[in-house]
This record gives sequence, structure tokens and C-alpha cells, in this order.
Amino acid sequence: MTETNTHVLDEQLAAMNEAAERALASWPGRFRDMTLVKYRENAVYSLYDDAGQRFALRVHRPGYHSDAELRSELLWMSALATAGVPVPGIVPTRDGALFVKVELPERPVMQIDMLVWLAGQPIGSIEDIGASNTEALRDHYVKAGVLAARLHNFGEGWQMPDGFARHAWDAGGLIGEDPFWGKFRELPALAEHRDLIETACRKAETELAALGRRASVYGLIHADFVPENLLHADGSLLLIDFDDAGFGWHMFELATALYFYLDTPYYDAVRDALVAGYRSERALSDAHWAQLPLFLLLRSITYLSWVHTRRETETAQELTPMFVERTVELARRYLM
Repeated sequence: MTETNTHVLDEQLAAMNEAAERALASWPGRFRDMTLVKYRENAVYSLYDDAGQRFALRVHRPGYHSDAELRSELLWMSALATAGVPVPGIVPTRDGALFVKVELPERPVMQIDMLVWLAGQPIGSIEDIGASNTEALRDHYVKAGVLAARLHNFGEGWQMPDGFARHAWDAGGLIGEDPFWGKFRELPALAEHRDLIETACRKAETELAALGRRASVYGLIHADFVPENLLHADGSLLLIDFDDAGFGWHMFELATALYFYLDTPYYDAVRDALVAGYRSERALSDAHWAQLPLFLLLRSITYLSWVHTRRETETAQELTPMFVERTVELARRYLM
């Protein structure tokens, strides 16, 4: 990372730290030991109240979600928690608001919310995906399949409140002219493979149109079922980080859960466990499951968008060759 980027990052973190401190006055009680535990898209802080209960304070990156979209995310999470789906509970402010907004001089307005901390350990990480026990992974991914199915079942039957708004992982959001995460076609590292990717995208658009958006295949999804967001605790699996949640195909959810296990010795075990768990709670036809290559490709393309919009960062520069290579291979398999 360049000195300039490091300086900008330091300034961003300092602003988020100040915003988090200011926001705390909006919640009842007193809090202590506020510590930054994660800064990737949002800044996530751990903190405790006087009774020793732990919470997560999220400072959202400016511009990603409108107020209506963030409110909708929190309302959906709250409804899921009430229905017994193991997701973080929402902590309203002393005035009953779901989040607050803090504005600092010469900074964009920052949205800040508070969640109940879920105790547990991630089942893995995308940086170290191979360091896992196969039997443990099977158990985790049967439960992950069950969790995904429960999420989709709830979304299909839930009456969304007035004004509910979230982004869509639809054809336009995935591979349109202006995809939700960014214009992957402009990624320089993809230049020599552009014809292949465009051919795959045209086929994908046709297949997505044929699949349609009926409730049995499309609806509210978490959209980030990666190992870091699946926590295991006391024999259960918990789901965190709804920042990317929106409308999309259910198979996109399952492809996301599998994506980082591609090219590992664990892939078949994880894949079979995931679908078995899912089918124990929700119908999934063989024909629909057979579309997994399509959705693995679409998931891979979104990561090209992600690195393109962050191309100046060290993380994006390190990940770009892997994502390009994997996307090209998935496109070739898809077109066979």
C-alpha cells in the first residue's frame, strides 16, 4: 500500500472512531472498552455496557446504502431474530431509532447502528480456506444449508413493511452495463479474456431470464455466506453481516457459500453437505441445483467488480490475478 493510501486510510479510521464515540450518547446506558475489531467495508467496534453485555457498533461506509435501505436491512434482521433465525438482534436508540447519523467537518454523513454481539468463532476465512477438518466442515455446511433455507423460507413468507428498499443482485446488478459493485469489464487484467466473458454473460442473461423471479427461486438473500460470516457456537451456526443483503436468486446464495472452496480438497464435501442441509428445509430441484456453474460464474464476476472499484488498494492488487484466473476458468466450464 502506498504512503498516500495509508495516510487516507488513517484519516478515514480516525473519522470513524470519532463518529463512533459521538454516536454512543444516542443509546441508553454507559459503555466501555470500545475496540475496533474489523475494518473492511464498514468499521465494526466491540463494546460492553455496565452489566457486561457485549455489543457491536457498526459505522457504515458512506454512500453504500440510503437511509431507507439501511432501515430495511435492520427491520429484516429484527424480524429474522424474532422468528428464531440466529442473527444479531438490533439495539434501538433511546428514542427508538434503528440507527443514527453523525456528520463531521469536511466528511460525509455516517450511519451508525448497534447490534447484540453474537458469541462464536468463524468457521473459516477466505485467506486460509484450506486449513480445515473435513468432518467438521461437513457438519458446518449441513447447518449452513439449513440456515440458508430457513432464511429463504422466511423471506418468501414475510410481509415486507412499507418503504422496504434493498439493492438487487439481478441480471443488471450482476452483469449489466452498470453492475452494483462496479464495472468489471473495465478491469485491465481482464482485457485479453473480454470476448470469452462477454459470451458467457450473454448466455447467462438468457438463462436468468428463463429462470425468472418467482418466489420459489428469487427473493431476499444474505448474499455473503462466506466463512467469516458463519459463526459456530455450542453446536449451532450463527449468521452475521447483512451489509450486502438484498434481492437475488437463492442459488446465488449457495454459490457464494461454495465459491472460496473451489480448487480445494474440501469442495465436494462442502457442496454435498450444503445441498443436503438446504433440502432438509426447502425444496430444491435437481434442475435448479444443476445451475450451480452459472451462479458460481456470476459470483466470481462480482468479485472482479469488487477489485476493480478498489484497484488502488493492496488487497485488490493481490486478489485480482486469482479472481481473473478463476472467472476465466468458470466461464470456460460454463460454456462447454
